[in-house]
Amino acid sequence: MSDLVAKSAIDLKLANIVKPVVESLGYELVRIRLSGQPLESLQIMADKPDGSIEVDDCAKISTAVSAVLDVTDPIQENYTLEVSSPGIDRPLTRLKDFKVWEGYTVKIETDELIDGRRRFSGMLRGTEDDKILLSLEEGDVALKFEWLSNAKLILTDDLIRDVLRNKKNFGKIDETQFDEVHNFVEGEGE
Repeated sequence: MSDLVAKSAIDLKLANIVKPVVESLGYELVRIRLSGQPLESLQIMADKPDGSIEVDDCAKISTAVSAVLDVTDPIQENYTLEVSSPGIDRPLTRLKDFKVWEGYTVKIETDELIDGRRRFSGMLRGTEDDKILLSLEEGDVALKFEWLSNAKLILTDDLIRDVLRNKKNFGKIDETQFDEVHNFVEGEGE
């Protein structure tokens, strides 16, 4: 795989088993990791193409993936399966993620030193061919996607606001379902 969905050899093996199952259900595999000792944990992050994954979707993926993993039995030890959404401060694992999340603050790590550093934090400016474009305090930089070892969005007020607005537009948040919010000052009106 030419992305950050799976890192280690076992993650790649598992991704090759899990990805077709996830995609057949209409979801995208965002990341897969097998980690932990003594009880291993298989973490699968998935999303809908529109980013509107819900708890019931995760349960559906978990059921389907469990059935396939029970048959193929790629993990010799006991493990727990965790299926989740990528969350608001999601990992960026595919080149397309860097286009979708342009304009937001990101944290990127590289495998090798680039201009004397491995960690970069700045405003994501999209992509150009196979390069990730970033605006840093000291200037702009272009990092080849193949150089990356880790990348994720940084939780900011703008990111939270825009993600919640997007969910509202998808009909996922219906504000009429919430009670009126009251501000209480401790010690008053008790």
